[in-house]
Amino acid sequence: MIKENISKVKERISYTCSKTNQNPDSITIIAVTKARTAEQIKEAIDAGITDIAENKVQEAIVKYNDLRPTTYDLQPTKWHLVGHLQTNKVKEAVKIFDLIQSVDSIHLAQEIDKQAARINKIQDILIEVKTSPETTKFGLKPNEVIEVMEEIAKFKNINIKGLMTIAPLFDNPEKTRPYFRMLRELKDRINDLRATTYDLQILSMGMTDDFEVAIEEGSNMVRLGRAIFEDADFRGCNADLRG
Repeated sequence: MIKENISKVKERISYTCSKTNQNPDSITIIAVTKARTAEQIKEAIDAGITDIAENKVQEAIVKYNDLRPTTYDLQPTKWHLVGHLQTNKVKEAVKIFDLIQSVDSIHLAQEIDKQAARINKIQDILIEVKTSPETTKFGLKPNEVIEVMEEIAKFKNINIKGLMTIAPLFDNPEKTRPYFRMLRELKDRINDLRATTYDLQILSMGMTDDFEVAIEEGSNMVRLGRAIFEDADFRGCNADLRG
């Protein structure tokens, strides 16, 4: 089932990209693996998934250790943290994650920089932006991002790769479009203003219920859980898994 689901996802991405003159190979599919077994993750990797995301550091450590020997036999696998990161978990997070997608404060970035320096690592991150007014979501407000990013860009052991957001859950995915467009326009403005010494490249936005709209609005990284691991009608399901 997982292999077939991934094939269907790629077909949907290719169709969406054909409408927007995008190269489907430019879209990174991230498998969100919260609550999934090691066997399910292995099956996804074997079917061509190269990027895995977890919400919590402790759960990721267990799976990372279980899968590490296997991934050497399959293909290189990148690990992403998409859930909220507490500063007391940063030391472990920088050891295993290739990309931390949920940086939402200078204080957190400072701790990431410190812990990354201790292991001689340049940690790639995304800035999480709260594009909707929901109180349950984390992230910087759009009008805070440029000022905060300029400070984070000064840290020597952090590399800001782009932005991430989570749109509200709607019955009609078309309603998510303004939130994705807001993030894309923010990225363009940051690049125009040269808030960093390099252009931001990544827009991580879009999940199982809305990834096609996100791609139409410029996403090049989609975070999918149920679309990969479940045999179901995804519309209207709980989206707490960030996938």
